[in-house]
Amino acid sequence: MRIEQVKSVTMTCLTAAWGMLLCLTPAVADQAADKQAADEQAIREAVAAYVAAYNRGDAAAVAAMWSPDAVYTNPLSGEQVVGREAVEKQFATIFSESKGAKLIAETNSVQFVSPNVAIEKGTATVQQGDDLADATEYSAVYIKRDGKWLLDRVTETDPPPGDSPGAEQLKQLDWMIGLWVDADQQATVTTKCQWTKNHNFMLRMFSVAAEDQVDFAGLQIIGWDPAKQQIRSWVFDSDGGFGTGEWTQKGDAWHIKATGTAADGSKSSAVNILSYLDPNTFTWQSVNRVVAGELLPNVDEVVVRRQDSQP
Repeated sequence: MRIEQVKSVTMTCLTAAWGMLLCLTPAVADQAADKQAADEQAIREAVAAYVAAYNRGDAAAVAAMWSPDAVYTNPLSGEQVVGREAVEKQFATIFSESKGAKLIAETNSVQFVSPNVAIEKGTATVQQGDDLADATEYSAVYIKRDGKWLLDRVTETDPPPGDSPGAEQLKQLDWMIGLWVDADQQATVTTKCQWTKNHNFMLRMFSVAAEDQVDFAGLQIIGWDPAKQQIRSWVFDSDGGFGTGEWTQKGDAWHIKATGTAADGSKSSAVNILSYLDPNTFTWQSVNRVVAGELLPNVDEVVVRRQDSQP
């Protein structure tokens, strides 16, 4: 056979082969896409099952979702353990120390490194009682064994504080973060202040108790109003009242022009003054108080002290 004939036959065969391949490629691609979609769904279902087992406090069920030689790092202590048995012991300890803790997890993405290895990225929050914990970002490596997707290791990181104008402005009030108490013979006022994710807002939860019985409670949200270029607050109380405040700094003191609406519809206004003394102490007073059109006496300055270690 002449060389030209060999080339012709070869090209004909190659053309036929590529034609067959091109005909098969869409079907093969569809099958691969369907398989990957099924695997992604399986991983998302594994995340939901993990959350359910965690919220039941079932250490054995949680450990069963890790691979036999998985490496688990305790996000609080940094301690690392290897293997399901060790993972189960870790979670048994965690559940005994934080009874009633609830896990909330949200998957943001699933990427496949290979047919049997995937990386799931998301955010997780552990809530203890009424405490609102900041979300952490995590990256979880899943491996497929015997047709089942199992956790191999998880890396958690706290999200950095936001660089938004709101987060930047609220840095002036970071001394308020923590647990504070003002008490006398008649009542005890307890205030707990914490950041929301990315430090764009502050949450202040307060309660007023007399003889160990909570008579009044509420929530205050503090944030930056970009339209007014001012720190503002919104408060909601257990009686059904609500109000707003406009914050103005004067030296080490903050003057808060507050207006409110009580549950019965009556209006109120006042100027509340917070004065920073040191990391563990501030004072509070209220002046120019008007309720339902009636001028009320000022509230004398009281000293409020920190009850936890300085954050």
